[in-house]
Amino acid sequence: MGVLQHAELTLLEESLEHIRAAPADGGTVQLIVRRPAVDEREVVTEAHLDLHGGLEGDTWLARGSSRTPDGGPSMDAQLTVMNARAAAAMAGDRERWPLAGDQLYLDLDISRANLPPGSRIQIGSAVIQFSEPPHTGCAKFSARFGVDALKFVNSPIGRELRLRGANCRVVVAGTLRTGDAIRKLPQRVEEPPSP
Repeated sequence: MGVLQHAELTLLEESLEHIRAAPADGGTVQLIVRRPAVDEREVVTEAHLDLHGGLEGDTWLARGSSRTPDGGPSMDAQLTVMNARAAAAMAGDRERWPLAGDQLYLDLDISRANLPPGSRIQIGSAVIQFSEPPHTGCAKFSARFGVDALKFVNSPIGRELRLRGANCRVVVAGTLRTGDAIRKLPQRVEEPPSP
């Protein structure tokens, strides 16, 4: 078993300070991953985000969701993003990050405090919005990174920091590239209904 094949809880807890130090704004895209088929990963340096289809070349649309009444895809989970520092803590080498199953790995503080549901970020010419439903670890995540990693991401602090990642939807179609800067957009103020 290689180093951090299965991350140990004490090592993961020691990584919290580094994860919390991720930039609150102005971070960068570290890795872009498409899932062309179940359990397949394709690392790309450039991707297009589509309003309807999510990340082009990814199978999100065909996968469906247990969270929708008809089993169809959930628009709130078009994309999943993960803090790159958290991915490194759990997966070790960058080559293993795609095993987590997320599409975007960002050097950015994606905690609920920094980016509450409804928050928007611009990456390249695309804009994505953070969704309310949490992204949680599953049996596959546990098998790939260990039981301790699953406990870590599903702990209260893990959920607050979104260590397993965050569900997002595309709100402005566009292209993004590895290394692109990320910009937090101002919170939208809802207009009161007119009388």
